[in-house]
Amino acid sequence: MEIYHKHSWKVSTEEAKRIQLELKSHLDFHFKIDPSRNQIIAAADISYNRNDDNLFAVVVLLSYPDLDVIGEYTHRCKAQFPYIPGFLSFREIPPLLEIFNNIQNPPNIILCDGQGIAHPRGFGLASHLGLLLETPAIGCAKSLLVGDYQNLASSKGSTSPLKYQNRTVGMAIRTREGVKPVFVSVGHKIRLQEAVKIVLRCSPKYRIPAPLRISHRKVNDLRKIFGRD
Repeated sequence: MEIYHKHSWKVSTEEAKRIQLELKSHLDFHFKIDPSRNQIIAAADISYNRNDDNLFAVVVLLSYPDLDVIGEYTHRCKAQFPYIPGFLSFREIPPLLEIFNNIQNPPNIILCDGQGIAHPRGFGLASHLGLLLETPAIGCAKSLLVGDYQNLASSKGSTSPLKYQNRTVGMAIRTREGVKPVFVSVGHKIRLQEAVKIVLRCSPKYRIPAPLRISHRKVNDLRKIFGRD
């Protein structure tokens, strides 16, 4: 896959902030996706031990909406950026780009375990990765980074807007009755209502969407196998 908007990854936090704010101006949320049409969805995840700088990356390709696994790609490397909340894309995206650069059949949608615009500067991992690959990207996080929501019913499929600084930056979604919600925010080239439909359709049984469950399991298996090299 072609990589757009290239920039250095070995930067200070101040330079990283400048890059985020500059690239944010290129985000586009008007690209329409038909959630009922057959697509290829990529689920991206990163794993690492807190006591070393080894990174383990996995991208799993699935058919959508059937959710059959049709490809799996991995990469191992050393982290080039420290673990700093709000700047995780500078740590986690480089190994993911190594993977996407070798994928022959580009996905139509990227699903990230992280944030899109629900981010202090409106430019989380899903926004950063989606813009670099010019591919529709969705952030689906297990916890909040910014924002608040209210009045989320306990039934599956219930939603509540996620508000931050007086604007809607995402949606709290109950993907399974009675369990904690996940937090969906658009990354790039997709509308929030379409992102919500895709996440719900990818969550037939469990709280975490199936593509992210699969990628999370595979990346943790990879870390357990090679984590002590």
